[in-house]
Amino acid sequence: MGAFSIWHWAIVLLLIGVPVFFAIRSAAKPSQNPEALVGFGGWLMLLAIGQALSPLRTLADFANSADAYQQLMTLSNGPLAVYGEVALNLAFLALQLVVLVSMLRRSHRFPQLFLLQWLAIPVVFVLDTIWIALILGVPVNRVLADNALVAPIASFVGIGIWVAYVYKSIRVRNTFNRTGASGQVARAS
Repeated sequence: MGAFSIWHWAIVLLLIGVPVFFAIRSAAKPSQNPEALVGFGGWLMLLAIGQALSPLRTLADFANSADAYQQLMTLSNGPLAVYGEVALNLAFLALQLVVLVSMLRRSHRFPQLFLLQWLAIPVVFVLDTIWIALILGVPVNRVLADNALVAPIASFVGIGIWVAYVYKSIRVRNTFNRTGASGQVARAS
């Protein structure tokens, strides 16, 4: 498979950047009635759908890695490499689920947890790469496939834009604050 060309990056930037640019731009606009911007609607609904699907994507990545794990198991220290990688990915999956639950509960901690999940993307990638290289005793460049950096970088950039939205959006601020969430529960009773 060839290198990821500048045209590929331009397409990725357009597909991810343009919608998110408009999301951030609309989130920064003052609303006629900012108090009415509460709950899962507008761009926050897209974020919620993405967050709900993120654990499923992680599970799909597990399923896609099954053959590679079986091949690794036959190598010396292969089982240790596989178990370490699975543990690391399960920890990331657990973080995704915690973020999802905090979002669904409209917890005031959601923005910070979403930020933490974003920062975990490169940490998990780097730890996984170092783990496999150390356990199998191979150079890092052999652990990384031709396009191994594309998915984590694209994910980091895409989610980074959503993190900016979370911290700029009036709807997010109104939906995930202590008084807004308890006020909605009190009014619903």
